[in-house]
Amino acid sequence: MRKKLAAFALLACATPAAADDFGAFDNRNAELDAYLQCVPYAREVSGIQIYGDAHTWWEQAQGRYATGTAPRPGAVMAFRPHRSMQLGHVATVSRVLDTRRVLLDHANWSPINGRRGQVEKDVLAIDVSPANDWSAVRVWYAPLGEVGTTAWPVAGFIYGERRPQARQQLAMAPARKQTSKRFLSAFASFSD
Repeated sequence: MRKKLAAFALLACATPAAADDFGAFDNRNAELDAYLQCVPYAREVSGIQIYGDAHTWWEQAQGRYATGTAPRPGAVMAFRPHRSMQLGHVATVSRVLDTRRVLLDHANWSPINGRRGQVEKDVLAIDVSPANDWSAVRVWYAPLGEVGTTAWPVAGFIYGERRPQARQQLAMAPARKQTSKRFLSAFASFSD
């Protein structure tokens, strides 16, 4: 059961892509490839042991982790649901550049080379909140080749106990052309 839930959790974090992004996906009965989500990636990079959809992280962190409105390296930026990003988003601060700019490491934000679930490292996020409190940010979006135009709402930052460590390369594997029988069998009990 735990393996089934873990596999299902990989599919649980939203991407800011709009429904129009899937217009070329005409075969509604075809299967989508599995891809890396923001939640397990942020948990691995930050060491913050929170589970569940990204939009639940802020509330779950209360009383368990220090939280605030100031970015720090290693902290998780918790995005609130907004527009097509109904499950929220989480990203880890890799570097603070100044009072209005940070670099983020996160997964499943920009489709890169037409593929979702990609990891992006050291991408720019700009505080666009009127009070300079990091309650709204614009984030680098690869298809545009620049910071996007949407002001994404942010709940705040979750600070873990882990000190930022030297950058390490996580293993990356290309997506399979066909889904494995083992992966499909994990969801067999959910079919009609």
